[in-house]
Amino acid sequence: MTTSNMPDEPYYTSEQIPIPPELPDILLQFSKAAIRTQPSDVLAWSAAYFRALANGETPPVKERLEMPVATQKTDTGLTMGLLKILHKQLSPKGTLPLVEIRKKFDDVNIPREQYDDIVQIGSFNVDAQWDHFLAIAVSKVAKNMTDTLIKICELLTSDPPGANARIPFEQWKKYYRYLAEVDGDIREPHIKEVIDYLANEWVIRQNGMIHPRNFIHPECPKLEC
Repeated sequence: MTTSNMPDEPYYTSEQIPIPPELPDILLQFSKAAIRTQPSDVLAWSAAYFRALANGETPPVKERLEMPVATQKTDTGLTMGLLKILHKQLSPKGTLPLVEIRKKFDDVNIPREQYDDIVQIGSFNVDAQWDHFLAIAVSKVAKNMTDTLIKICELLTSDPPGANARIPFEQWKKYYRYLAEVDGDIREPHIKEVIDYLANEWVIRQNGMIHPRNFIHPECPKLEC
């Protein structure tokens, strides 16, 4: 019989191995976050997740599991769930460098060409106002301007899922005006007609709030000419 010259591996029992008290909960929360988010590149996402936690930042985690939608443009890489993550991370910063936005897009594995397309449409250079960047990003997963503004309401609202998706009218106006400016074919008289109708018919009775049912109402002027 040949006897190995290698020393025997030490044998440990569970009582001898100290486990950091925080580790079980960290791993549990990480597992739940990965299941909810379903990252396409688990390793890259995991690095971004723990880096955010270490830096005291909002980690790239979806609030709930995002089920595929038949009408969603899944080939773009963008989804409303991912955009909600990015909004939570970046909205407190207001205007920020494009390189920081690009890094957050990379963290959730959104294809670089989609990021570049948003930058080109918005004519962003060096820095970008996050609300403007978000508006164009949402338009990439929407069917038209009306659908874009519905999705913006759903993303920004404090209402629970399935409720009215209300947001402040002043906030809604800024998004509408910016999207109309990017569109280029919607003139100021038409924008004013839409805003005046909503303000006088609905917002005044809703404590300054608006929700999608207001601007898709048959009597509301179409958001696009």
